[in-house]
Amino acid sequence: MGAVIEEHPEVQVFDEISLIEHGVRMAISRALPVGLSYPQYEVLNLIARRGDNLTPAHISDALRMTPGAITNTLQRLEGAGLVSVDPCQADRRRKRVRMTAEGREAYGRSMAAIRPKVEKLREGFTQKEFREALPFLRALRVWMNEAH
Repeated sequence: MGAVIEEHPEVQVFDEISLIEHGVRMAISRALPVGLSYPQYEVLNLIARRGDNLTPAHISDALRMTPGAITNTLQRLEGAGLVSVDPCQADRRRKRVRMTAEGREAYGRSMAAIRPKVEKLREGFTQKEFREALPFLRALRVWMNEAH
């Protein structure tokens, strides 16, 4: 049997974050209505939380996705009738993204499908535990953004 290598705590933290992120993506992806991908859900979720009239650049920045990936995702969402991408009235060179009625319905179905998983999560951990984890996670995110 080989020697056990003791990993540094910072490496363990990033491993845990990576595993959690993968688990969240998989759980949400499995619960989504047929035909809706995780990146498409992320865009609909962002619009639902922040409101219509976001630019593709804003969506790209907020979701940490490349402009090309956002363009592709928006084209697919628009093709499915879930969003509309229209020229900005004030600056015709820019585009604005709005969720359609069909998009709101698909988002509602997505949230309903995810709700049982969220309820199980709330049964497994207290609000206090989540609140206590937030300061470190936020500080780590800010540090990572500033370090790059």
